[in-house]
Amino acid sequence: MTALFIIIAAVVLLLCGYVFYGSYLAKQWGIDPAKKTPSVANTDGVDYVPAKPAVLMGHHFSSIAGAGPINGPIQAAVFGWVPVFLWCVIGGIFFGGLQDFGSLFASVRNGGKSVGEIIKSTMGKTSKKLFIIFALLVLILVIASFVNVVAATFLTSAVDIAAGRIGFVLNPTGNQTTAMISFLFIVLAVLYGIATNRFGVKTLPATIVGIVAIVGIIILGLHVGLALNRVTWIVLIGLYIAVASLIPVWIMLQPRDYLSSFLLYAMMFVAVAGIVFSALFGSSRGIEFSLPAFTGWKQKSGFIFPTLFITVACGACSGFHSLIASGTSSKQLDNEKSAKAIGYGSMLIESALGIISLIAVGVISSKFIVTDPESGLLAFKGSPANAFGSGIAVMFSEENSSFYNSVKALLTLAVSVFALTSLDSATRLSRFMFSELFLSENEKTWKDASSPLRKTLANPLVGTVFMVVVGCILGGLSLSAIWALFGSANQLLAGIALLAVAAWLGSVGKNNKMFFIPMCFMLLATLSQLVITVFGKVSAMVAGKPNAFFWGNWFQLIFAAAMGVLAVILAVEGFRTFVKQRNAVADVREAV
Repeated sequence: MTALFIIIAAVVLLLCGYVFYGSYLAKQWGIDPAKKTPSVANTDGVDYVPAKPAVLMGHHFSSIAGAGPINGPIQAAVFGWVPVFLWCVIGGIFFGGLQDFGSLFASVRNGGKSVGEIIKSTMGKTSKKLFIIFALLVLILVIASFVNVVAATFLTSAVDIAAGRIGFVLNPTGNQTTAMISFLFIVLAVLYGIATNRFGVKTLPATIVGIVAIVGIIILGLHVGLALNRVTWIVLIGLYIAVASLIPVWIMLQPRDYLSSFLLYAMMFVAVAGIVFSALFGSSRGIEFSLPAFTGWKQKSGFIFPTLFITVACGACSGFHSLIASGTSSKQLDNEKSAKAIGYGSMLIESALGIISLIAVGVISSKFIVTDPESGLLAFKGSPANAFGSGIAVMFSEENSSFYNSVKALLTLAVSVFALTSLDSATRLSRFMFSELFLSENEKTWKDASSPLRKTLANPLVGTVFMVVVGCILGGLSLSAIWALFGSANQLLAGIALLAVAAWLGSVGKNNKMFFIPMCFMLLATLSQLVITVFGKVSAMVAGKPNAFFWGNWFQLIFAAAMGVLAVILAVEGFRTFVKQRNAVADVREAV
């Protein structure tokens, strides 16, 4: 019954956060349904396209989720369920939800501009450039990490490839099924986008047909799979995300994310149903939530601070969300009244998914959370996606039964959909920010650039190709070397985004005090982790430890140092801005 108590408590607390704290934020900032949003005022049919709230909710939630709320809480479970539960709930309500909602609102009030442009308006041009460089480094890690994750969920075994099982195959494995359904999902999304945006088909009937089609392609994928090797998948994924980032959002981004959201909601429904079912009938099969409440202040991955707060990531707070909110969602919001549901509500749903992931690993914790023989501390072993799928599936049926395998395959598909939708949006964001980096103040698009060199570099195609190629090359290498940095970089971006939105709110005379504690905490936690990373890599190299000079260690060292320096500079500029704002208010009060 522990699992059932955990999910009920989480849902109640998150709902209270949405109703009370979310409404408080909306009132403090002055959400105004009468104001025209950028998608309405600046419609261009490519990036600025008004979307119905349900469609935008699907895009936003699918994009921010990624693999983070599954990977993070599961890996952080080595500290016990109570710390992860508390951080997902408290972090989601007061940290992540605040950042996401604030970023969306600030961008909407600034013409759909990115966090970088918002920083320029309060902290200056140099700070904007530094932020864009920092964000692009994070986006490279996002692309690399999720390319690796998606390729792994599509990958056909070497045995099958050696046996000639290439292309469309019958009696597919779970990965081949996932690959086939994902491919068909892309085709379905394009058809949905054309039907609703060019032939005027209403959302409701199109959605019904779309859901039926999703069921159809899932059934087909369970019988016919798609088998390719890892390199081929990485190349195809790279081509897909490049094209998806360049074409109008109504063709691919909006419909794919909207339709995929139903699969993701269904996944969460199945997971909750499994939790309830196992609570009522699981004891007869020996299915119990066995994860301890608390396991200690230190485990193999490090001390609970800052490790827990970095590892949980998207389940509580994620800097990547601020880029989505201010990069794609703000350009599609049709009315400010939907900002709370999309910006704040989506984050709380993701926190709920983090809790579900925690429960999934808690049911089978003995298989994935083991004692490290060298240190005697607990460590996570295996794939978080596998732990998630296995944990939920075993709640319904005996391990390796046909029903168990079907549920696990569908859950693996959902994880892949999460990661692929985040890849779509991350690549489009890269295109926006790469162009911004090379444009001057009065140049709105790459065509306006006065210098031939800057016009070339700001060209959307150039930025897209650069980011995709670099991301896919890194994605084809060691995931552990990339993922180790992703958490720190992502959370550090959250701290900077909180700082940027707080500075903007202060500049327009709105209440920003609720940002200070989350902002300082995220900056402290992530900078601490980066210092630990740099110190650890340098110490290992100086001591001449085996594999100390492995490329992954150099990569982590250089990346961590660069991001740490950029973040400190931005933090100093931000705090200077707060001091100026405080002094300006004091001067006005004295004058009065």
